[in-house]
Amino acid sequence: MPNTATRARSVDSYRATVDALVTDLPIERLPVGDCLGLVLAEDVTAPIALPPFDNSAMDGYAVRSVDVVGASEEAPVELPVSEDIPAGRTDVVPLLPGTAHRIMTGAPVPPGADTVVQVELTDSGVDKVRIFAPVSLGAHLRRTGEDVREGTTVLDKGTVLGPPQLGFLAALGLSDLPVRRRPRVLILSTGTELVEPGQPLAPGQIYESNSVHIAAAVREIGGVARVLRSVPDDVDALYRTLQPHLKDHDLLITTGGVSAGAYEVVKDALAGEGVEFLKVAVQPGGPQGYGTYMGLPVVTLPGNPVSAALSFELFVRPALLRAMGRPDVDRPVVRAKASSAMTSPAGKRQYRRGFYDAGSGRAVPVGGPGSHLLAAFAKSNCLIEIPEDVTEVPEGGDVRLLVIAP
Repeated sequence: MPNTATRARSVDSYRATVDALVTDLPIERLPVGDCLGLVLAEDVTAPIALPPFDNSAMDGYAVRSVDVVGASEEAPVELPVSEDIPAGRTDVVPLLPGTAHRIMTGAPVPPGADTVVQVELTDSGVDKVRIFAPVSLGAHLRRTGEDVREGTTVLDKGTVLGPPQLGFLAALGLSDLPVRRRPRVLILSTGTELVEPGQPLAPGQIYESNSVHIAAAVREIGGVARVLRSVPDDVDALYRTLQPHLKDHDLLITTGGVSAGAYEVVKDALAGEGVEFLKVAVQPGGPQGYGTYMGLPVVTLPGNPVSAALSFELFVRPALLRAMGRPDVDRPVVRAKASSAMTSPAGKRQYRRGFYDAGSGRAVPVGGPGSHLLAAFAKSNCLIEIPEDVTEVPEGGDVRLLVIAP
């Protein structure tokens, strides 16, 4: 019988552990233009009505509908134009019976007018206007509060702020909003073999890519990422690199140095310092770690690029989204038919990279299960999930997919 103390943690259990580690982010007020992708921390009430005044929906002429009842092509109604009302005019003069005011779209409708005749039904006159068709009462008027009434709740707490929401709130005159602030994530990649892209490679070296992927993933969900790149496999160097940045961030993510080898710098540095290292029953990405270091929450990811990317996807991404107040922490899930047979190790939840064709309802595995197959990940739009108790998926078998790209 295996020792339960060393048994690998389940995916779901470890996800809950990381989620508990990342605490809710504080609320702050930010300029409305800086809130894209953030989450409202409070309900928003309209401080004004929209529209805030009766205004014209057309370029044309403000009139009383009774004055144009009999207008036709054969017998146009002619009215004197006593005022010009462009958008933005504030000193609007009341409309007298038997007259018209030339008016532009968005301009305030003068008192006394109950209708706007669109310019296409007129001769576009300036001093006098000839109107060639009757217009019904209230035509082309935007009434005060027609869209939003002052004092009503317009967006609820928990709303994710996209361009439509931000434009709407700006139209209400709101200059700043209460939101959960962006997570500030420190990303530390480790490995003496790593070289920054653009530099020449010596034998035995590889280009560092984990920090690029993880930082982009943090920014994609609205976070702020700071990268400390390619720290060598030296414990003192790791400490020196980290120290200046520990108080400025909400989470530290490391990549590499967490397995069972002889040069596992993250494990050597942080074990016994508040970080626990363990195995998770997942493929790829088994070696993991979590905890706090000098008060800063830490999640340590494996170094193989696909393992690091998948670990962020499964464990860190949902925790950060939840801390931001997002209601949509999980990727969309669909069911599909496997286009080819697949195998998976017993007792581990395997995630295969794949391409989901919604038209055919089929999931095509891309590449193999190896944790180094980056090209396969780059060409995938889904992760094919094979449960712990399944070792073989036949061609045409039903599979569960996490959709990670359009």
